[in-house]
Amino acid sequence: MGNGCQAVVLAGGAGIDADTFRSAMRQLAGGICAITVGRGDERTGLTSTSVSSLSAEPPALVFCINKTASSWPILQARRAFAVNVLPPGHRSVADRFSGRNGVKGLDRYEGARWSELVTGTPVLLDALAVLDCEVEDLIERFGSAVVIGRVVAARVRGEDAEPEALTYWRGAYSVIRR
Repeated sequence: MGNGCQAVVLAGGAGIDADTFRSAMRQLAGGICAITVGRGDERTGLTSTSVSSLSAEPPALVFCINKTASSWPILQARRAFAVNVLPPGHRSVADRFSGRNGVKGLDRYEGARWSELVTGTPVLLDALAVLDCEVEDLIERFGSAVVIGRVVAARVRGEDAEPEALTYWRGAYSVIRR
C-alpha cells in the first residue's frame, strides 16, 4: 500500500486490536453533543460524537454509551435524556461532560446556563440544537449500549446561530464553518 496506509489483518478472522480500531475511528469527524441525564442532584451526562438520526417519522435518534459510564444507571432508571449540539464556544462543556480532570455529576453543569423542556432533563440554553428524548429501547452489546430515543421536544437556534460547529477529529476538537 504505497499511499501511507497500513493494512492490519489478523489470521483466522480474529479481527483487529483495540488500538488499531480506535485509530481508524478517529478518522471520522463527528459533531460534539453533551448528553444530559437525570434531574436534581442526580444530574450527570456525557460527551458523545455517536449521535445519529434514526427516523423522521416518528422523530427518533440513536447514540452509544459505555455501560461503565456514570450516566448509564441514571439513564436506565430515568428513561429520558437530552442531546445538546455544542457550538464552538462550549469546548469547556465538552471537556466537563467527558469527565476530563475528574469532573463528575452535578459539576459537569457548572459554567453554563440550563433549562428544561418536556422530560425535565436539563437542556443547554445556547446549544445549536436540543433534542429532548424518552428512551424507546436500550440494546446492550459488548461493553456498550445503543440507546434509541424518541424525540418529544426540540429547540433549534435560528439564523442567529453561530456559523460554526464544534467537531471532534483525530483526537482533538475542530471547528467547521458553514
